[in-house]
Amino acid sequence: MERATGKAERLLQIEALLLAHSEGLTQAEIARRLGVNRSTVYRYLPDMGRFCVYETDDGRLAIDRDHYLTRVRLTLHEATALHLAARLMATRTDKHNPHAASALRKLGLALERLAPLISHHLTASADVMDDEAQRHDPVYLEVLETLTRAWSQGRMVHLWHRHESGRVYDYNFAPYFIEPYAVGQTTHVIGWREPPGAVRTFKLERIQRIELTTEPYTIPDDFDPRETLTDAWGIWYTEAEPVEVMLRFHPRVAHRVRETRWHRSEQVEEQPDGSLLWRARVAEPQEMLPWIRGWGADVEALAPEELRERMAGEARRLAEAYGWQVNRGSAMAGDTLDQTFASYFGG
Repeated sequence: MERATGKAERLLQIEALLLAHSEGLTQAEIARRLGVNRSTVYRYLPDMGRFCVYETDDGRLAIDRDHYLTRVRLTLHEATALHLAARLMATRTDKHNPHAASALRKLGLALERLAPLISHHLTASADVMDDEAQRHDPVYLEVLETLTRAWSQGRMVHLWHRHESGRVYDYNFAPYFIEPYAVGQTTHVIGWREPPGAVRTFKLERIQRIELTTEPYTIPDDFDPRETLTDAWGIWYTEAEPVEVMLRFHPRVAHRVRETRWHRSEQVEEQPDGSLLWRARVAEPQEMLPWIRGWGADVEALAPEELRERMAGEARRLAEAYGWQVNRGSAMAGDTLDQTFASYFGG
């Protein structure tokens, strides 16, 4: 029994060592670190299969991180939180992700005895994520998987990215953080790009090809994605000072606006007429446009002036698209949105 206990402990130590060294270790290095004979490590080789150990081309032992199973114990409420996160992902992306579906099924199986009703719906959610209606994009999946490996192992990638102009450029890239973007149903990666030797963001859907390299990298100690994205509306950030955005919401939607905290810096003030004055300091106000448009005539952009002019121009084009005659001089700077639209639409 004592001998078996010693072996079990050493196997756990070997597992921890290999997890800490993604490049792998030789049998001699493992033996030296454990203070045992190299032959002891050799005898343990058949037992290492349980944590997915393989031998590299240069004779090192390493863990296959794509198939290594982590052990996680969750409470019922923690499992439900993961279910909600997975459901949110399923409804905010059009890409088929078999890894997410598989994780959800495993979560469902783990809850089969503890909470069978929840287990059933977790499995059903996994089926939805595997549905044929989901867009199967093997290039996107390969890009995501390769970036995940690179991020976990601290290895740079070489990638080919399609610019908005349609031209494709290639770069060396070190991923620092992967961030989903619900508005565009997309995923972005922030990291160090060469050239130009600076932090940049890539939209995964625009990466045409990717290769994992052997070149190592480290994430700077002062990089914090929370700080980088602290003023962002979604994924756009800048080194410049954030811009104050001011919006006025109509009384009929004021309660809905107050129900959700839309940005960490937001401040709201209820006005005497029941409308809501909303303020926030945002890195790139242009990123807010889809959200602002979604409120239609129930929101008026007050500041910055560039945003107000942009929305006024869109309102004019919208009116013209529906055949209304627009008097461009009728929308005075002090008009409310309702007054402006009344002028536009003959109200």
